[in-house]
Amino acid sequence: MELLNTNSRVKFLLISLLLWSKLSFSQGEDLFNSLRQETVKDESLIPNRMIFTQRALWGNKGLLRKFGIFPLNVEQREKELKLRRSMLKIHQIIGYLTLAGMVTQGFLGGKLYNNWERGLYKTHKTVGNLTSISYFTGAGLSLFAPPPLINKKTKGLSSIKAHKYLASVHFSAMLSTNIFKNKNQQIHKISAYTAVGSFAAAVLVFNFK
Repeated sequence: MELLNTNSRVKFLLISLLLWSKLSFSQGEDLFNSLRQETVKDESLIPNRMIFTQRALWGNKGLLRKFGIFPLNVEQREKELKLRRSMLKIHQIIGYLTLAGMVTQGFLGGKLYNNWERGLYKTHKTVGNLTSISYFTGAGLSLFAPPPLINKKTKGLSSIKAHKYLASVHFSAMLSTNIFKNKNQQIHKISAYTAVGSFAAAVLVFNFK
């Protein structure tokens, strides 16, 4: 009966989070619309400032350039910017789903620490695996998306900078959560809560500025 009540609460929590994410997605500022501020017309085809993953793939000497898969020219860069937009939009949608999974994991994890149940453990493990998959898929879309035309360096703290700083925190926390899940429960727990908090903050900075 307790497991049944837990599953009902989880379903209610998931539905509430999905409805909230849909509302935020339609009314809040779109992630791509924020990041597109970095993309303005410039004489150069690729920016001087890129993250290492973008430089490794999309830079002048990147793998995709060397093998001729994506030659560096105006026509190709127009296609890359469209691809960038699509990847960032999917990244945003996956982010909301990942947040729902993280919150559900926190709820299940808290109950599991207080009252170990085999059925609850299986649910916790399944939701955890799905959340990890969605998280790292979303992270990959952001890290490997084509770069904008120009990456402007702005003064002060902006929502974009805050999002990137928080990304460093929750990415490290997610790695730690997965590494220690079968090695050290205390580190796993602390890492998981750190990941949830920093990831939720990274999502909220674009919706409540």
